[in-house]
Amino acid sequence: MDLSTVIVNYRSRDPLLGCLAALQADAADVAHEIVVVDNSPGDGTAEALRERYPGVRLVTNTENVGFARAVNRGVNATSGAVTLLLNPDCELERGAVTALLEHLRRHPRCAIAAPRIHNPDGTLEYSARSYPDHLTFLFNRYSLLTRLFPRNRWSRHYLLTDWDHESARDVDWVSGACMAVRREAIRQVGPMDEGFFMFNEDVDWCRRMNQAGWKVTYVPKARAVHHVGASRGRVSPKVTWERHRGMVRYFHKHHPSNPLLAALADLLIMTRAALMIAANALRPR
Repeated sequence: MDLSTVIVNYRSRDPLLGCLAALQADAADVAHEIVVVDNSPGDGTAEALRERYPGVRLVTNTENVGFARAVNRGVNATSGAVTLLLNPDCELERGAVTALLEHLRRHPRCAIAAPRIHNPDGTLEYSARSYPDHLTFLFNRYSLLTRLFPRNRWSRHYLLTDWDHESARDVDWVSGACMAVRREAIRQVGPMDEGFFMFNEDVDWCRRMNQAGWKVTYVPKARAVHHVGASRGRVSPKVTWERHRGMVRYFHKHHPSNPLLAALADLLIMTRAALMIAANALRPR
């Protein structure tokens, strides 16, 4: 088996069907298997898959166990030499699978190859980034300071906005929305850290791959469209809270520091989360 695709579904039945249609068309000439790990049983996904894609295997969790844990269940249920992690709201363009697999074949020390991801309007999604540092929570992709001052040096450094994203490049980490991962590297480095419920598990995994001597590479010949819906209207408080809790876990894991400084950083990060939840509650539905 050349390729195993693992898709974690959570209340995304309709986007998932579009994702599968694009994947099946692009991987038609590749020996592959597809596993959908369902974190939202009862939303109609199982019935839709049986009707439209009977060859897709479904792994059903009784509750939402989080992204990292669901990914690990999917990886353990598959056997391909390469595992493609794909969000249900992400659609591959033709040639993406071939480009990713070819890059991994030609570069045996590459653990993770990821495509150029763009938004439905054609604008670039900055899915390849530098490692986060102590200022990233103020200058990330969604932060107010980045929106107000997009050319500030901290946001540019983190999001790699000074690079045209048209050439292949080894990077610190890539988004888990779409990444092709060598199974050999997973065996050596280990699975995703299930201590992350959602968010930051991808940067942690890439960092561990790099620390073990593997490369993480952005491959722009492969392309995908990401239909991100979380930025429209209200965002679930749990999503906001888990995003920030993941930041705290990541920094404690990879940037141990003075306990007092760590406590202050934790307080600032979670205060930001509380303020975002409060502000989001006032947004129109």
